[in-house]
Amino acid sequence: MTTLIKNAITEEVPLEKQTAYDEFNVDISETEFPKSGMTPRAAQAIVVSEAWTDANPAQNMSSFVTTFAEEEAIDIARRNMFKNYIDHDMYPQLFAMEKRMVRWLHELWNGPKDVEPYGTATIGSSEACMLGGLAHKWNWRQSRQKDGKDATHPNLVTGGNVQIVWKKFMKYFDVEPRIIPLKPGNYRLTADELKDYVDENTIAVVAIAGSTFTGEDDDIHDIHAWLDDYEKRTGHSVPMHIDGASGGFVNPFLYPDYEWDFRLPRVQSINGSGHKFGLTPPGIGWVIFRERKIFNEDLVFYVNYLGGEMPTATLNFSRNAFQIAVQYYQFLRLGFDGYKRVMAHTLENATTLRNALVESGYFTIMNETQRIPVVALTLDKSVKNFNEFDVSNRVRQRGWVLSAYSMPPNAQEVHSLRIVVRPHINHSSAELLAEDVIKSCEWLSKHGGNATPPVLHTPIEKLEITGTT
Repeated sequence: MTTLIKNAITEEVPLEKQTAYDEFNVDISETEFPKSGMTPRAAQAIVVSEAWTDANPAQNMSSFVTTFAEEEAIDIARRNMFKNYIDHDMYPQLFAMEKRMVRWLHELWNGPKDVEPYGTATIGSSEACMLGGLAHKWNWRQSRQKDGKDATHPNLVTGGNVQIVWKKFMKYFDVEPRIIPLKPGNYRLTADELKDYVDENTIAVVAIAGSTFTGEDDDIHDIHAWLDDYEKRTGHSVPMHIDGASGGFVNPFLYPDYEWDFRLPRVQSINGSGHKFGLTPPGIGWVIFRERKIFNEDLVFYVNYLGGEMPTATLNFSRNAFQIAVQYYQFLRLGFDGYKRVMAHTLENATTLRNALVESGYFTIMNETQRIPVVALTLDKSVKNFNEFDVSNRVRQRGWVLSAYSMPPNAQEVHSLRIVVRPHINHSSAELLAEDVIKSCEWLSKHGGNATPPVLHTPIEKLEITGTT
């Protein structure tokens, strides 16, 4: 029987006369599942061609996610891509690597030495944050029930600069959101307004090490001190979770004396993104607890249908294991000294970019402290005929992707242009990017811009400060 295919030139082509060009020109339906297959090479060509106009990941400066790997790391990924992370019985050595890295991160983040370290690899920091939040909710609830108190109104205190995962956590797991609004000129959480938000129902305060919006750290020390004083006054002990998705793999290497981590007694859990400055391809995150008892045993499940009995305490189940192996490779490949050098180079290149853009006169810096390699800018008040969205659009013509967005409430009138400098951007690339941004501004100064901020799905409203009861 002769197999026929249809293409754009002829109605039907017999199998013996088909070429790769015929298959490459098959119409791809938007709504119907493909009725017949094709050769591997043709399928590959179609997939590749459909992605031709996507951004070049190396020039996507809006993202924190790693876009470079050595050939050896790619080989490690290839060797492990068909292993199921959750099947510890079949892949015990991968599980051993994960547990070893949990202990390493507990030590890197200055966990106590006389406790049992506990944590897990996750799909990314989103899953890690949710696990941290669930641990604090469970501990708060059990403590309240033990004391015979109401345990039905948990709340979580964060700043308006938190990543969207925390809002998801609060909605998905029925936790009242107590989000302290930002204001123009201050884009991080401080202790100033905690008194209006923290109470006996607060399961934790989330502080950020490396904000998504500006790269800044929240005022972690002052928040910790305020909570210490609050406990002395009220008897309520409120733990802290540090969202180190961006800063967790920068602070230990560049600022070893900076106490942002488990050296602060109230810090009970920390998450970090291995696929950001942990230098591993997406997606891998980590959540590390101060000690084993922080992660409530009620949150651990045991299964036996993959082989022997094994515990599982993640939100996801089956997933690819190659990120675990590549993260292990990166830790071995670089070590502490290697990560320190990589982060130092990256921060230096971010500083080069920052200085060039500020000195151009077009921009004002938003993150006064350049702690991690993120450059957050807003256009100088002297610029009247174009905006940050125009700059983002214009520089896209050179292949660069820069984030332009309005800040969260109550600073939404401020527009930001954020550039994440990752380790694959060297000094020359940073200078080239600065030159392209400045040339875009020069062109826009002459011709003007017409970009408008995107219409948000939910209009932003100002957050009201509400007193606690």
